[in-house]
Amino acid sequence: MALLISNRPYRLLFSATAISNLGDGVSALAFPWLATLITRDPALIALVAFATRLPWLLLSIPAGVAVDRYDRRLLMVQADVFRLLLTGGVIAMILSVPALPPAGDPLPYILALSGLAMLLGCAEVIRDNAAQTVLPSVVAKTDLETANGQMWSVEQIMGSFVGPPLAGILIAFAVPAPFTLDAITFGIAAWLVWCIAIPRRVAPPRRRIWPEVVEGWQWLRGHSTLLRLAIMLGLINAISTMAVTILILFSQEVMGLSAVGHGILLTAGAAGGVVGGIIGPLVVARIGGQRAVMLALCLMPVPFVVIALTSSPYVVAVALFVEMIAALLWNVVTVSYRQRLIPDDLLGRVNALYRFFGWGMMPVGALAGGWIVAWAEPDLGRALALRMPYIVGGVGSVLMLAYGLRRLRL
Repeated sequence: MALLISNRPYRLLFSATAISNLGDGVSALAFPWLATLITRDPALIALVAFATRLPWLLLSIPAGVAVDRYDRRLLMVQADVFRLLLTGGVIAMILSVPALPPAGDPLPYILALSGLAMLLGCAEVIRDNAAQTVLPSVVAKTDLETANGQMWSVEQIMGSFVGPPLAGILIAFAVPAPFTLDAITFGIAAWLVWCIAIPRRVAPPRRRIWPEVVEGWQWLRGHSTLLRLAIMLGLINAISTMAVTILILFSQEVMGLSAVGHGILLTAGAAGGVVGGIIGPLVVARIGGQRAVMLALCLMPVPFVVIALTSSPYVVAVALFVEMIAALLWNVVTVSYRQRLIPDDLLGRVNALYRFFGWGMMPVGALAGGWIVAWAEPDLGRALALRMPYIVGGVGSVLMLAYGLRRLRL
C-alpha cells in the first residue's frame, strides 16, 4: 500500500481505473445479456462482441500515434466523456423499444447495438493506450511490477468481481439501469484523471502518420521477443474471446443461470484475477519472468478443457478462477517487460502496434465463437455445439504452450 499512500498521481490514476472498470464490468454483462434479450441467434450475438472488439484491430495503430503526439491525460478524459455520451445513446435505444424481445426482425436492433458498442470500443482503444503509456510517467521503473499488479487487481475486482453481479441485479430491476450506472462511472473517472498532475512532455515534431508508424514498427521488429509476445497474445486473446462470447449462452442454456447467477459466476474469474494480480509480482520475484510466463502458459489450457466437460456452474467457476490467475500472471510479466523496454517517445506507437497484434484478434475470436456454434448445431445439437468453442480453445492453448516452450525467451 506504500505506493498508493505516497504517490498522489498514481493514487488518482488507480482510483480512475477502479471506477472506470466498475462501469466496464457492468457493461460486460449488460451488453451481451441485452443482445440475448433481442435474439437467441449465436451469430447475431457474436456480432455485438465482434463490434465491441473491432476497434482494437482498426484503431490501435493510429491511436498509438495520437498518444505519442497529444496530451495523454487529456485523451483519457475526452475518451471517458465520449463513452458517457454513447452510453446515454444505449439507454435511449432501450427506452425506444416497446418490449423485449422486439416484434419482427431483430437484425436492426442488433445492428444499432453493435454500432454503439463499436463506438464505445473506439473510445476504449484511445483511453487504454493512453493509460498504459501514462503509468511509467507517474511511478518509478522499479515500481512497475507492483503498480501493474495493483492496477490489474483493481481492474479485476471492479470489472469482474463487483461489476457483473451488480449488473445482474440492475438488469433484474430494469434493463436500462446498468447502463445508467455505467454512464455515471465514466463521468467520475474523467474527473479523477483531470485532477492528475503529470510532468508536461515536450511535443515531438509533427510528421505524417505513416512515417511515425514505420518508426514504431522498425523498433518493434528489431526486438523479436516483444514481437513474439504480441503475436502470442493475439492468439491467446482470440481463443479467450471466442469462449467468453459463448459463455453467456452456455450459462443460460447449459447451466440454467439467470442474469444474477451469471454475474456471480463471473466473480469467480475476478477472484482469480485478484489473486493473480497480488501473487504475480511475488511469483516473478521468486522464479523470474521466463518461468512465470511458462507457468501461465501451462495453466491456460485447463479452463477450456474443464468447461468443455462439465455442466456444473461450480466447476466452471473454478475453471474461470484458474483462467484469470494465468492471464494476470502473463500480464504482470509482459506489460512490465514492454513498459521498461520501450523508450518513452515511442511508447504510444510501439504499445499500439503490440496491441494491434495482441488485441486485434479478439473480434476474430468473437465471430469464430458464434460461427462454430452455428456450424456445429445442425449435426451435434445445441448443447454439444455450445461446448465446441471450449474444445477448440483447449487445443489451441496446448499448441500455444508448445510454441512458448520452444521459442519464447525473455
